[in-house]
Amino acid sequence: MAESDLAKWAAEVSAKPHGKYIYSISRTLTMQTVFRLLDIRAEGVEYLKTAPPVIIAPVHRSNLDSVIVGALGERRLPTLSKESLFRFKPIAWWIAGLGAIPLDRNAADREATTAARRILDAGKPLMIFPEGTRQTGQRIAELFDGTTWIAAKSKAPIVPVGIAGTEDALPKGAKRIYRTTVGVSVGEPLEMPEGRVSRPQLTELTRQLSERLQAANDRAFELRRA
Repeated sequence: MAESDLAKWAAEVSAKPHGKYIYSISRTLTMQTVFRLLDIRAEGVEYLKTAPPVIIAPVHRSNLDSVIVGALGERRLPTLSKESLFRFKPIAWWIAGLGAIPLDRNAADREATTAARRILDAGKPLMIFPEGTRQTGQRIAELFDGTTWIAAKSKAPIVPVGIAGTEDALPKGAKRIYRTTVGVSVGEPLEMPEGRVSRPQLTELTRQLSERLQAANDRAFELRRA
């Protein structure tokens, strides 16, 4: 399936009524399995419920990150997901129902960006990992302007989320979840300025997002050690 066709198909699946049921089932399964295996210590969870349009922006250390944040937020959070996750049709159908948007990370993907803006412009929340691919450690990787550009265009605030421990709970390539403590710290939303945002302003917003993500992640590590 061509990239544009895949993005269109995912958007159509997401828009169907069964999407909310897929989330409900997924959250129930997460609470009964993942949350029982892990000691999750979270603060600032109320910011995950910020009125849309809003971008929820977690750090990315494990495939568990989106699962945990989605469950804590108690609502479906469409997200930009790597295109390879859509290769197996049953999984593709399920994550598309959750709102996943296929993203080609090897090229500038206008379809995914357009889909992301469409979600926000419709007054819905969106989850984006500003670091892109999974990283390691406590330090935040260099951020590009993609997340703040989408936020500035849609006037959606960005909620930074620090997560510590998922890298140990489900390392890259692991086949099972390991019992451990996970800290989650959700920071206050970064508001977008009114009017047109210049390139220097966009760079400054990205710098602020990086600082807030680092602060949230540092706090998440403190919660994990407490």
